[in-house]
Amino acid sequence: MFAVKRMLRPSRAAALARIWRSASTAAAPQPIVTPDIHFNKLFINNEWVDAQSGKTFPTINPATEDVITDVAEADKADVDIAYNAANEAFRLGSPWRTMDASERGRLLNKLADLIERDQVYLASLETLDNGKPFNVALGADVALTIKCYRYYAGWTDKIEGKTIPIDGNFFAYTRHEPVGVCGQIIPWNFPLLMQAWKLGPALAAGCTVVMKVAEQTPLTALYISNLIKEAGFPPGVVNVLPGYGPTAGAAVASHPGIEKVAFTGSTEVGKIIQSAAADNIKKVTLELGGKSPNIVMADCDFDYAVEQSHFALFFNMGQCCCAGSRTFVEDSIYDDFLEKAAARAKARTVGSPFDASNEQGPQVDKEQMDKILGYIDSGKSEGAKLVSGGARMGDKGFYVEPTVFGDVTDNMKIAKEEIFGPVQQIMRFSQIDEVIERANNNMYGLAASVFTKDIDKALYISNSMRAGTVYVNCYDIFAAQAPFGGYKASGSGRELGEYAIDNYTEVKSVIIKIPQKNT
Repeated sequence: MFAVKRMLRPSRAAALARIWRSASTAAAPQPIVTPDIHFNKLFINNEWVDAQSGKTFPTINPATEDVITDVAEADKADVDIAYNAANEAFRLGSPWRTMDASERGRLLNKLADLIERDQVYLASLETLDNGKPFNVALGADVALTIKCYRYYAGWTDKIEGKTIPIDGNFFAYTRHEPVGVCGQIIPWNFPLLMQAWKLGPALAAGCTVVMKVAEQTPLTALYISNLIKEAGFPPGVVNVLPGYGPTAGAAVASHPGIEKVAFTGSTEVGKIIQSAAADNIKKVTLELGGKSPNIVMADCDFDYAVEQSHFALFFNMGQCCCAGSRTFVEDSIYDDFLEKAAARAKARTVGSPFDASNEQGPQVDKEQMDKILGYIDSGKSEGAKLVSGGARMGDKGFYVEPTVFGDVTDNMKIAKEEIFGPVQQIMRFSQIDEVIERANNNMYGLAASVFTKDIDKALYISNSMRAGTVYVNCYDIFAAQAPFGGYKASGSGRELGEYAIDNYTEVKSVIIKIPQKNT
């Protein structure tokens, strides 16, 4: 489960966690350690096709470094073909454009049903391709994916306009119409869930999609593509292309016919996509990086705050854009917190993601592992105090030790830049206004959190944070109903909730002259 949603006394929280683990272990389905690979081609117009170039690339098991399978590699020629299919599906009079809104909802619910039917296979495939623990893939990624599609299934026939009184003898109303063909580019850290966050609102609004999926983790997105076909979506409505950013991704972002681009990933790539989309004034939404502050007040529930701060950083091997990666701790409890945080990191179990006893699997690939190890070296060289971890684990698979640094100062590289790995930085503060200023003094603004028993402090700090989401006495609570996105270099626009629907609609005003007498 993601997090305890309300504050519990440490003893009760630990007891409930033990009960939940024992109950879930007894009832939990077993993973498929070697899932069959059914789909490794491009999905265009409801058909499986090779890339026009004939090229393929290997997708790697990050736990073993073995090749899982070779996948078709899309590039610009394939994006053009996928666009043509999506554009035809969006044509006036097409089955998708003439479909009742409630029928779109039925198809989304059918897709959710099929994902639920195949959830063990999908979680196993996610674990194999991404490296996240199977129990996380099943209990978080797959479960939240199903909820996301069901949520947007409920929105399809509730996208409403307004009637507006205007001067003169006129009847004015607005229509919210689908944007058209949308390009979507998703990351590798939550492949299933990020696909749902993008497809859900786009399909609910009536758009068609060309989606570029991450080269590191294409397999679950391709399997979902076949479920989309099985659910009954018309050909061309969803087209899924595995490939690389500089080729397939760039072709999506710059395609003259694609009218909206949605991207989740790094801030550096987000800048490139926004620039590429400018040529034909595409609508753009960007969910980018973060360096989120986690503020721990002295009056917090101490043991609970230690555990939640650990979760805020180490969840998903630290590969989470909103990870609580700048842990600010009030000075009166700082030393005790650092000691407990280091002990918790040392106790964290790391190993095969198919072993239910492990909390942490490998990083997604060697590039990411090496990047993280480079940041660890930077922390050591700049004078941070290494109190746990700090090295690669073993020589097979992309495992990094759970790492904790103390005595971190704001000017250090590890305190300023997004590490995207299992490296916790703990910093000291003494005054509320001081920590608010320091927390906001960063290029990012995706998330923030505060742990305190004082509601006045909680409200003051949460209202002062320049961040798209602020957690109070919890972390990483994701719900399809609540918007998610960032301030500043963390992006523009919002995922999830009603706000995401806005990204996929155009607002049209219709003004009709009303006759004043019968002619």
